[in-house]
Amino acid sequence: MILEVAPLQIIPGQAAAFELAFAQAQRIISTLPGYAGHQLQRSLTDSHRYLLLVNWQRLEDHTQGFRGSPQYQEWKALLHHFYDPFPTVEHFQAVQP
Repeated sequence: MILEVAPLQIIPGQAAAFELAFAQAQRIISTLPGYAGHQLQRSLTDSHRYLLLVNWQRLEDHTQGFRGSPQYQEWKALLHHFYDPFPTVEHFQAVQP
């Protein structure tokens, strides 16, 4: 299992619109192969800062499957104009003892 972590800084005054757009966008991502769930968390100290956590079966499900899909273009159109700056996405894997 791979965890995608994306801290999102939303343009001031756009948080409510972002959340509405995300409600639509989450339906897009949830239909893709390899998708295994997500969470969107809002900061308690900065109402324009969010943390997006997405679980994928494999790294390629995100980096190639999702980002290379027509659905990504829909996701991008719905959400990318809210970010300032554009987020840096990282991927994590659980450490097994």
